Amino acid sequence: MKKLQQILNNLMKCRSPQELIEEGSSSELKKTLNVFDLIVLGIGAVVGTGIFTIIGSAIVGSADGAGAGSAVVISMILAAIASLFSALSYSEIASMIPVAGSAYTYTYATMGEFMAWMVGWILMLEYAIGNITVASAWTGYFVQFMKGFKHILPSFIVNCPLWLRNDYRTMYEICNRFGWDVHDKMPFIHLPFGWEIPIAVNIPAIAIVLILTVLLIRGIKESTKVATIMVGVNMFIILSFIVVGAFYIKPENWVPFAPNGWEGIFTGAFIIFFAYIGFDAVSTAAEETKNPQRDLPVAIMGTLLICTILYVAAALVLTGIIPHKWIDTQAPLAHAMRFIGMNWYAGLISVGALCALTSVLLIYQLGTTRILFAMSRDHFLPNSLNTIHKKYKTPHVLTWVTGIAVALCALFMDLTISAELCNFGTFASFIIICIAVLILRKTEPDRPRPFKVPFCPWFPILGILTCLALMYCKFCAKATSALYFVIWLIIGLLIYALYGYKEKRREEK
Repeated sequence: MKKLQQILNNLMKCRSPQELIEEGSSSELKKTLNVFDLIVLGIGAVVGTGIFTIIGSAIVGSADGAGAGSAVVISMILAAIASLFSALSYSEIASMIPVAGSAYTYTYATMGEFMAWMVGWILMLEYAIGNITVASAWTGYFVQFMKGFKHILPSFIVNCPLWLRNDYRTMYEICNRFGWDVHDKMPFIHLPFGWEIPIAVNIPAIAIVLILTVLLIRGIKESTKVATIMVGVNMFIILSFIVVGAFYIKPENWVPFAPNGWEGIFTGAFIIFFAYIGFDAVSTAAEETKNPQRDLPVAIMGTLLICTILYVAAALVLTGIIPHKWIDTQAPLAHAMRFIGMNWYAGLISVGALCALTSVLLIYQLGTTRILFAMSRDHFLPNSLNTIHKKYKTPHVLTWVTGIAVALCALFMDLTISAELCNFGTFASFIIICIAVLILRKTEPDRPRPFKVPFCPWFPILGILTCLALMYCKFCAKATSALYFVIWLIIGLLIYALYGYKEKRREEK
């Protein structure tokens, strides 16, 4: 009985915010980021595929046609409000505890060792698994971009075999769609007893992940400069679409404004919510920020505000130049430009999409390594992983480990399932952050808060309820990914029980 009580005490053991802050202050990570850099990271993480693809699905809707239509602008504002509750909570706790690790670290300060481990494990769904999804999507845009140079580049590059630019699951889907024999399109290794292993190597995805891994090892400031260029190109493409498209707006295309009423508006808000995911990545760079108490809240809220304005403006132009029923859900902005006879500009859209996805990859990779860095520093993972590069002052071992893991997993993971798992991880971390704010208001009432959530506890509670409702909808609609989410939690529990708990106790002796 006494031993059981000791185990429970260890599971609930918290680290004080002051201890975490002191540890972060003495970190060897180089503090080079300012508020502009953080906003670039935030925009780079949020304005990815959302504005290039998901906006079309929110307008048109699913097979039953229950999309928002032109009222998607209201959907976007509703989704921004839903994100706002979690963003405010992130801002308060990030300014209080400006330490690497994001929700993992904040949980350690409020709910104890076990919950901290589980939240860190869940965050891998949002960052590492999300990175795998984006890396594979990057390949598709890259291939389309390269086809524009078919008269310049060698044919073996432009017409690269399908199995050298797709994972094997995608290869099977492509062959089934067109009625091809998969053995004619993809090589196999034949083994005894009739077994065979398909060979599919997504070379573009592997290449971009490894390139960004090397960049991150060189330093976060250098990585941020590249992200700034990517975000700059992306913003130029989107803003020019808004400015050019504004001259082709026909107000009659906005009628009816909400073809499916409030049902369509809420459906659109549900879809668009995922376009806001990523602003929390700002908090993972806390230990590399010059003035985190001031800059982190500004960057988080600034990211949300700027992205909302961009989304609303782009949606107004898109629905104004083309009737909502004719909008292409796969490439809405490019299709709209072709609709008004500007085919040359449609090619620029692919450049913007590539830049957007590259910045998302870079920032998700950064978030993954910084969370694992915090977990390794707390002795849940081998200490050798948190080694800092002597010259570049970056966690180079962890960066290589995560980069290689993402590159390998991009070969065989089901992209639909990985995207859903990413969403589950995000919602779970948002809920934890809102709860952490409520706990710290009780346990650390006198601790300085450079930023405070207004109308507390109501805003954090609304954040919790919003995410729970969306998770419930996803559990009901996506039984397969929901099952995988539960399996992921069980795997994390086993790793903690068989390794993390014992390793932590060994370090305490």
